[in-house]
Amino acid sequence: MADRPPAREVLALVTDTFTELPYPARTPAPDGPLGWPGYDAARARAAARTGEEESVVCGVADVEGTPAVLIAFEFGFLGGSLGEGTGDRLEAAYAHAVAHRLPLVSLVATGGSRMQEGMLALTQLQRVARASARAREARLPRIAVLRDPTTGGGWATLGAGADVVLALPGAQVGFAGSRVRPPDADPTAYTAEAQVAAGAADALVPSEELRTTLGRWLRLLTRPSADPAPPPYALGAPDLPATGWDAVRRARSPHRPRAAAYLDAYFTSRVTLSGDRCGGADPGGMLCGFGDHEGRTVAYAAQTGTATRPAGYRTAARLVRLADRLGIPVLTLVDTPGAANDAEAERQGAGAAIADLFSAVAAARTPLTTLVIGEGGSGGALAPAAPGHTWATPDSYFSVIAPELAAAILKRPPSAVESTADGLRIRPQDLVELGVVRGIVGPGPDGAQN
Repeated sequence: MADRPPAREVLALVTDTFTELPYPARTPAPDGPLGWPGYDAARARAAARTGEEESVVCGVADVEGTPAVLIAFEFGFLGGSLGEGTGDRLEAAYAHAVAHRLPLVSLVATGGSRMQEGMLALTQLQRVARASARAREARLPRIAVLRDPTTGGGWATLGAGADVVLALPGAQVGFAGSRVRPPDADPTAYTAEAQVAAGAADALVPSEELRTTLGRWLRLLTRPSADPAPPPYALGAPDLPATGWDAVRRARSPHRPRAAAYLDAYFTSRVTLSGDRCGGADPGGMLCGFGDHEGRTVAYAAQTGTATRPAGYRTAARLVRLADRLGIPVLTLVDTPGAANDAEAERQGAGAAIADLFSAVAAARTPLTTLVIGEGGSGGALAPAAPGHTWATPDSYFSVIAPELAAAILKRPPSAVESTADGLRIRPQDLVELGVVRGIVGPGPDGAQN
């Protein structure tokens, strides 16, 4: 990305008004704490070129109607590097956000820590981490926008450490900057696109859409609610299955509505949270994000009818924990034949990922609601389900194991699969009678049934 607009131009892109915060006073030693020859002259040239006195500009602004603390890096000032003065400003900005209960938005463009200040520059990352931890404890949302470039400690703290990470297309993003990578390194691995694919960033956002996107995220993340999300209405068949095998066939039908249809019907608008922050994403198996439902925010984690990958479970756990911290109710949609069980899934830690989601759901204080919309295959389907607040659609089933596998384990012939399905009592009405689900939802405002 060749275009590197200055900090104030980026701030003007996302807000109409911006009130700069006062900065802590600091009297630096000549040529900095290390006495680096020419450092004062380099700072003076940077100030003359950019009109800034440091590498970050911090202030308060409304972004599409939501007040927030904004931090914008000025890459033209010594490569947007972090020094002691930068740390002063960042710490003050975070403190202001905590004191005034404001979300934080970091518009990051940095090459890392400032070499002319040595280890004192590097330790600013610890200051940023402490300030970020205090904001997290205060339950404030933190959003990062990755500009070009976002590398080094700025990526490893303000960038990757945010709750939501958005990136400008084509931006250079990675811990290693272009001058310190191995000479044979694949340059495409150090891009915003690669970070989204690897689950380290949530979405690519073109600059012309940045204001609207940030406004939507800020609005959704700053509307806590103590009331549980109501289960969606059923979109498929209204009648109940006659047999267990009938329930299985209907749940497996390619014509049955899937998660995307339910989310589109439930939310007037929504934004996507993607990636497990551990190197993986499962966009085809688990849809996560926040949406607007009847004027309030609801977080969602929805299985799509495929075998859920470990990254999908970790992303859902990340979603549940973030919603819990922000006080936002969660809706989960169960629809999977089960967890992915191939060798690669095992290498990616399938068991640990499922356990992590079970733990996140169990520990959540925010209300969770679950609707089984299709297949409920074993523990891989149960992990995102809300204990005591799970509902089912008429074209769904929930089972300890797939009927075919149950018959095989019991050494029954293939002809016994259908009767095995009946014996497992997996129909929606069976699940209500067993107390596994609270009720069966119908197709409309008055459609809930027992």
